[in-house]
Amino acid sequence: MSPTGDDITRGRRAPRTALRAGVAVAVVLAVATGGSWAAGLGPFARDEGPDPEALAQARAFLADWSADRLDAAGGRTTDPAGAAEILESFTAGLEISGPKLTAAPPEQATEGEDGTVTVPFTAKMPVTGLGTWTYRSTLPLREQDDGGWKVDWRLSLVHPRLSDTEKFRLERAETDQAEVTDRRGRTLSAGKLPSLAPITAHLDGTAGGGPRGAVRLVDRATGEVERTEAEFGDESAGAASDGPVRTTLDADWQAAAERALGEAGGKNAALVALRVDDGEVLAMANNPASGFNRAASGTYAPGSTFKIVTSSALLLKGAVAPGDVVDCPQKLTVGKEFTNVGDSSYPGATFREDFARSCNTAFISLRGKLADGELGEVARKYFGVGQEWHVGVPTYDGAVPVPGDETEKAAAMIGQGRVQANPLIMASVTATAVSGRFHQPSVTAGTEDGTSTEPLPEEVVTRLRDMMRATVTEGSATMLADLPGEVGAKTGTAEVSDDQENNGWLVAHRGNVAVACVVEEGLTGGGGAGPVVRSLLAAMPDDPA
Repeated sequence: MSPTGDDITRGRRAPRTALRAGVAVAVVLAVATGGSWAAGLGPFARDEGPDPEALAQARAFLADWSADRLDAAGGRTTDPAGAAEILESFTAGLEISGPKLTAAPPEQATEGEDGTVTVPFTAKMPVTGLGTWTYRSTLPLREQDDGGWKVDWRLSLVHPRLSDTEKFRLERAETDQAEVTDRRGRTLSAGKLPSLAPITAHLDGTAGGGPRGAVRLVDRATGEVERTEAEFGDESAGAASDGPVRTTLDADWQAAAERALGEAGGKNAALVALRVDDGEVLAMANNPASGFNRAASGTYAPGSTFKIVTSSALLLKGAVAPGDVVDCPQKLTVGKEFTNVGDSSYPGATFREDFARSCNTAFISLRGKLADGELGEVARKYFGVGQEWHVGVPTYDGAVPVPGDETEKAAAMIGQGRVQANPLIMASVTATAVSGRFHQPSVTAGTEDGTSTEPLPEEVVTRLRDMMRATVTEGSATMLADLPGEVGAKTGTAEVSDDQENNGWLVAHRGNVAVACVVEEGLTGGGGAGPVVRSLLAAMPDDPA
């Protein structure tokens, strides 16, 4: 387990008032989990342009807002309680789930004569069941008496037209709901399977041309419409199709997945189960069940579950073999100090043992074996991560950016830093690793597949399967060892920020099923996500039809 970028310390610079342009470094917003990591990394520590700490605070605010950590986002402003309340009412009132908020490159940030730093950003707001509302706004930041930076809170930063006298209202046109069925033709009801709500909301009515609606700017006092900000659908929509919308989901697996999330102890969590041979999604469950579809649209640092991809990259170029000794010290410093979960160490461990026990320091020590962009290239070329997926519901399709420095590269080796994924992505990664071929996940039949990938060599697949099996029999996923069938797995513990507990991850495969689960603030992969995955696989011992 490695500390977040917030542990990096830098000398403070005196406030500046001259307007200066340009930190020539591309910024990829670490939306959601891991945002505070991006806030502290070295690539932004430049002595030109607006203060990098102001830019980092802007990215962290947007990351918290994107991840629905609204209290944390509010805490980064000059009005914590008021900001959190407005962000909540804005996203909930407009039925926005999984917003994607992206800061402009640093060279577009400006510094005013009064020292205020202004950071432009793009907002992509998915309105449940309708479409995405995209607009641009700006974040003003002001240096505080303690030398830190805060977002200077005002309504207009949420949207330029939001004010004390105007607000937004979502209007939906009446449409007939289409029946939604599982893979065997059984009707799926969000009433009986609550986690289906964000999925069926997108599918309902789509077979008849799509739902219609609009976001209107209205007068707060009179409710009179002043302008239309976004429109969705067309006039031909409104009638459901002649038949039901058939999905790839399996009602039994979906029910078992929703019950399994009860093992998360009431924490925010998400789970995906899909078929290895074709990528068809069997279950997609979230806790809480309504609102944000964390399973497919969440953006999290995947932690050590991403070592499946890192191992693939190393094995593909013959940089290491499972039996090679790769020492696992307790600590390793690469710009900052990285440690293992529980400060463990395994002197003389083989690479296979490093994988099974999830040794961070061993993996980081191999970073020189890979070119800076190689990890992202392997993720995209073999696993489809970062390509555009057409699943049938809105998704976030992952990111593995080229690292900006050695610290960031070290973090990426263990699925931290700016690496971003969600349970749908990691279930797919698991299926690809154990079958050798990427299949675009799907929730509905006939989805467009514009991805382009190559198969993993058979030798790499064999080695990955062996290492994942060792993780169950002798490593960090032994809680799955007594389940029937040959289960393979990988745990992950992903750090978030200084004021939040670690997220727990676990991915697993058995037969023709791959599963991925994240439990926010689950502390560890085995302790947080392990019981959830175990519950699902114990309840569903056979492969789906």
